[in-house]
Amino acid sequence: MCTGKCSRCLALTLYPLVLISIICNIVLFFPGLDVKYAKDGHLTEEVYYMEGVIGGGFMVLITAFYINLTGEQGCCGNRFGMFVSIVFAAAGAAGALYSFIVALLGLGNGPLCKHAGTWTAPFKDSHWTYLTDSESWGACTEPTNVVQFNIRLFVTLMATSCLQVLLCASQIINGLFGCMCGTCNSEQEPYVIG
Repeated sequence: MCTGKCSRCLALTLYPLVLISIICNIVLFFPGLDVKYAKDGHLTEEVYYMEGVIGGGFMVLITAFYINLTGEQGCCGNRFGMFVSIVFAAAGAAGALYSFIVALLGLGNGPLCKHAGTWTAPFKDSHWTYLTDSESWGACTEPTNVVQFNIRLFVTLMATSCLQVLLCASQIINGLFGCMCGTCNSEQEPYVIG
């Protein structure tokens, strides 16, 4: 497969992952699918870091746009464009990695919930054991099913960001080949040594 076509395939694969990251992060603002917790500031701390919107969202989206352009004939579909795509892919991988790390912290710390009449993060010091102890999830009385809600969304963000990192790393390798061999576009500039 030509490096230009590979770039387009990678970009087209990144677009739905970006959408999933943004949606997951936005939904995390509404535990129990209710607005009142966001209004009152009763949200898990890691939600405010906007990992799905900033890291796995816009940083990867900008990367996907540029990677897509390197697959087209024109300004970016050449050796220099492939070189620049390496920089964009590295930035996208960094954004996805940020998303993964914050989601991992959110999963490890557990949700902010009403426990024994006060708003706290009761699983923060549980060293991840709460994930396998579904009996303890009842400690959170409000919002309803917030533990399952957070686990599902943070795990989805982690899986999505892992795929994004892999795709961006693939583009870095593809970009290296594109710099050395060209993009296989029909009007490719000749390779000149010296």
